[in-house]
Amino acid sequence: MARVYNFSAGPAVLPESVLKKAADEMLEYRDSGMSVMEMSHRSALYMDIMNETEELLVKLMNIPPDYQVLFLQGGASLQFTMIPMNIMTANKTFDIIHTGAWTEKAIKEGGKLGTANVLASSEDRMYTYIPSFKNLKFNPDADYLHICYNNTIYGTKYTALPDPGNTPIVADMSSCILSEEYDVSKYGIIFAGAQKNIGPAGVTIVIIKKELMKRADKNLPSMLNFNVHAENRSLFNTPPTYAIYMSKLVFEWLKNFGGVKEIEKINRYKASLLYDLIDNSKLYKGNVDREFRSLMNVTFSTGSKDLDTLFVREAEKNSLTNLAGHKTAGGMRASIYNAMPVEGVQHLLDFMKKFEADNS
Repeated sequence: MARVYNFSAGPAVLPESVLKKAADEMLEYRDSGMSVMEMSHRSALYMDIMNETEELLVKLMNIPPDYQVLFLQGGASLQFTMIPMNIMTANKTFDIIHTGAWTEKAIKEGGKLGTANVLASSEDRMYTYIPSFKNLKFNPDADYLHICYNNTIYGTKYTALPDPGNTPIVADMSSCILSEEYDVSKYGIIFAGAQKNIGPAGVTIVIIKKELMKRADKNLPSMLNFNVHAENRSLFNTPPTYAIYMSKLVFEWLKNFGGVKEIEKINRYKASLLYDLIDNSKLYKGNVDREFRSLMNVTFSTGSKDLDTLFVREAEKNSLTNLAGHKTAGGMRASIYNAMPVEGVQHLLDFMKKFEADNS
């Protein structure tokens, strides 16, 4: 069997050792006589899986004790509604820095429940940078400030955080969680869909400061109330059991790798290899201002739609898949999440060099 190097933005590559372990345990998990997929989520054995998964994440991210970890469903997209429902309760307004498609969705969905105050936007240059914080006029009545820390589509990332005073920061980290070290205490909420840097699609992780959970109206529908999920240890309804189990295996893999500190070194190295080639190329052009380049989603183009199409087609013939840029951005996008090995990036570099030589 020949595996390709999968540069998909999500669902994305998983560590091969994790897939092999899951395959070994597919028919029978430990001595249970059944697969995790067949296991009752109320069973003691599955509760162990849930507890181990949470404990691993807490240690990997150094999550303080005054934060609650939740394993939910509905993708990160549901959080564009669920978060304002739960914490936009005092003044019915939130601040947001608009940096692309995901903040656009947050503005639209949050705006249905209150007022979205757009502090700044990078739409003027197709979201190729993060707006300056210098002249931001934070709303003193804002219930929270929403940011998308890493933009999967356009390939930008924050290199620092704005300072909204006592207003909690809500960060969408779907495509960058666990890729570098973050100080969780600087955020009110961190949320992430698992299908980019953690595990398979189906589970969404929410890390929320417990104090914020007191804001929720008791009359919220149970499935949309953070408190209900917290009180039931993310087991109010049947959770995505297998996706959580797979997340546990990925957390174990990352722990054995040396944790987030060590994977960050590798991620910076992988990204530097690609950006260095792009910067020194006469054919390829990076799509993003250098200061705000993502470590996870490297976007670039040749300047020719026909050449971009040929690049993607030829890359697939060389076992390099899912390199086409998002339809709104065009060009190419190499998503190099934690599980993408250095060898995969090197294989892409070799192809890029040959493609440039053949098409210059």
